[in-house]
Amino acid sequence: MPGLLQRFMPREEGFFSLFAKQAENIVVGAKALQQMLSHYTGVPEQVQSVKAIEHQGDEITHEILTKLNQTFITPFDREDIHELCSQLDDVIDLVDAAASRFVLYRVSEVREGTIDLVKVLVAATTEVSAAVHALSTPEKALKHCIEINRYENESDRICRTLIAQLFDEEKDPVQIIKWKEIFEVIETAVDKCEDVANVIEGVILKSA
Repeated sequence: MPGLLQRFMPREEGFFSLFAKQAENIVVGAKALQQMLSHYTGVPEQVQSVKAIEHQGDEITHEILTKLNQTFITPFDREDIHELCSQLDDVIDLVDAAASRFVLYRVSEVREGTIDLVKVLVAATTEVSAAVHALSTPEKALKHCIEINRYENESDRICRTLIAQLFDEEKDPVQIIKWKEIFEVIETAVDKCEDVANVIEGVILKSA
């Protein structure tokens, strides 16, 4: 009987547009961080711009969770919707956390190689957005997930290299602590992109 009932109950497809909106917002946030580091002036104002993008992400997250609570039949498992929503929110939170540290730690100039790491983050978030937009076409979505995994490996490699250089070149232990954390927060944001890809892969496998 539940199966028969589900045929007559319309599924709420609005989740897909909200996820797409959230993924696009993440790309905007990552690009704003890259812009900030490329043009390192008026940093507090640029950090506030990233913070505003993060707040926008919070609003979209709230909208998704409200819809989840109000929807009887969802396009895929409720747990997966909640998990995808949570992981996407984590990405933009970490982008904001990375930007905020440049003000918090009073960073006067950007270390060489930092922008290279952020470029990988931008590329990974772009693939996240593409994967989310392709949820209705599993083959395309999975290709984007593979690219996200590749970027995660790349960010891990760059992060390790930057930290090794930091220990080789920097004598001030306080600067070492600050920059090591900045690199790791950016790299963790890329890790979270891979977590998003894993959720998407799980959703596709369940529906196969």
